[in-house]
Formats: sequence, C-alpha cells, structure tokens
Amino acid sequence: MLRRTLYPVLGLLGLFVAAQANASISLSATRVVFDGAHKEANVTVRNGNQEVLVQSWVDAGDSGLAQVPFAITPPLARVLPKQEQLLRILYEGQGLPSDRESVVWLNVQEIPQASSQANTLQLAVRQRIKIFFRPANLPGNALLAPEQLVWRLTQQAGKAQLTVNNPSLYHVSMADIEVKYGKQSVLSADSTMIAPGAQKTFTGPGALANSPMTLTFKSINDYGAQHQYSAQLNSAQPASAKSAEPAIAF
Repeated sequence: MLRRTLYPVLGLLGLFVAAQANASISLSATRVVFDGAHKEANVTVRNGNQEVLVQSWVDAGDSGLAQVPFAITPPLARVLPKQEQLLRILYEGQGLPSDRESVVWLNVQEIPQASSQANTLQLAVRQRIKIFFRPANLPGNALLAPEQLVWRLTQQAGKAQLTVNNPSLYHVSMADIEVKYGKQSVLSADSTMIAPGAQKTFTGPGALANSPMTLTFKSINDYGAQHQYSAQLNSAQPASAKSAEPAIAF
C-alpha cells in the first residue's frame, strides 16, 4: 500500500523538477525614458539559445489611468536564437499630463516552444520595466530631482517617522534609505519611487535622538546608475540631501 501511495507523489515531484522557467530573452535597458519631443521610443529584445515568441504590451500599473495611450509594435514576434527584435513604443499624442512626468509599465513576455520531452512544465517568463514619459520642454532636470526632495524626521508613538516630499516634476527612484544616529540604525526602507508632487512616510522601530542624525539613500537615474545622497536631520526640521559620491553602475 505504501508503494502505491509513493508512485503518484514521485511522479508529481518529477514533473516539478522538469519544469523549465529560465528566461532566454534580455532587454537592452532597465528603464525607458520617452522624450515627449519624439513620436516613439525603442527597446531591443535579445534572444539566447532557443527560438521563442515574444509578446509585448504596456499597462498603467498604479498610475490610475483608465486607458494607456501607448502601442507596441510588433506586439507579437518570433525571435530566432542569437537574434534581436526591436520594439517600437508609440505614443498617441494625448492622454498624459503635459506639466509633469508620468510612468507606465512595459511588459515583455517570453513564450517558449513546446518541449519535445514528456512530463515537462514550461512557464512563460515576463519581464516588466518602467516607461518614464517626459513631456517636451518640461522645466527642471531629472538628474537634480533627488536634491529637491524635502525630508522631515519626527517621532510618533515612540517610533521614528521619516517623511519625504517631492516638489519636482520628475519621479525619483530610491534604494537603501537609512537614518542613523552614529552607528546605530534608527530607520531603514527598501526600494521605492516617489511621484511628482507626492509624499511618502516611513516608520522605524527606533526612537529619535536629541542630536542630529544622518540620512543616506541611493537614487537611480535615467541610465540605471546609482547615486549616493546624504543629509543631516534634526527632529521636525526639513532638510534636503546632497550628492555624496559619483554615480556607480547599477
């Protein structure tokens, strides 16, 4: 009886072991900056060692857009091994604000060919990157937006609370946000992005000290590079961060 019970279990284990989910394709960029002065932007899909179908589309993410005013061509393409496929991202010319930057998402899904092996589970692997739509003649500079962020450190119910406002017209992507008092970490947060005119709040377990504390974070620019910033924070006093080192590859 035990042997009969084990056979189906071992069969299921073999099925999952045989699952194939390795991505064959890669993209030429980690983000797309769409210049509103142009009619389109491009990204290249590079294929690996097996023939695949590539399906591409744009979604609104959490932007609140009812419709996404972008089209991808080709939306479906067969890409041979060691070959590339250029994806053209086309904007309809209206549907997004002209006074600030907007963000939507590019999805590129790899659909592998049917396997010749029995009992093989194949998965369609999807890659998703941001499209930053930047209207033509938008005032300011995206590279300077991280220095325009306004940070404020307060204490709520015995816990440190860090609030950041973005008065710029550009999105700011950040990673490794941390507030320290000396070598002691008071608050930390993972990767996040703050939209133009938006505010975000982070809460940490540590209490605030009476002396100034150090804020550090990394901002990710248009080219996918990280740039380190730091600021000295006093409780309840707003402050802006300054660049701490040259950009490094991300």
